[in-house]
Amino acid sequence: MKIKYEFVNGETSEIEVDDSLGELLVDFERQQYNNDHKETRRHVSLDGMDYEGELFASAEDTAGEAERREDTARLLSAMEALSPAQQELVLKVYFNGRSCASIAAEEGVDKSAISHRLERIYKKLRKILK
Repeated sequence: MKIKYEFVNGETSEIEVDDSLGELLVDFERQQYNNDHKETRRHVSLDGMDYEGELFASAEDTAGEAERREDTARLLSAMEALSPAQQELVLKVYFNGRSCASIAAEEGVDKSAISHRLERIYKKLRKILK
């Protein structure tokens, strides 16, 4: 039986060996292939996890994200101290992106009335958040 061996530098060599030794070498190669296959399919490539050049968030991003979440939690807590009408006004202006003029027209009041309500809300939130 002939066994083909490929060296690291790319050279190949064929060797004539006894059939029993050849079968044993072929069996070893098959076992090695199976072991490699079993090990590699359990792992995920980090290249596959890479998204737009950023594999993992940097420590600076993590600290900034933690601060942002803490600020958001404080703001939501402060918002609970507002009356339902004040909460609705904040929702319309900041989350729905509506203008003071459109809200005033909807409620049938002057634009300055909405601006004054927002100023009172700002003062109340500043007092709570200090």
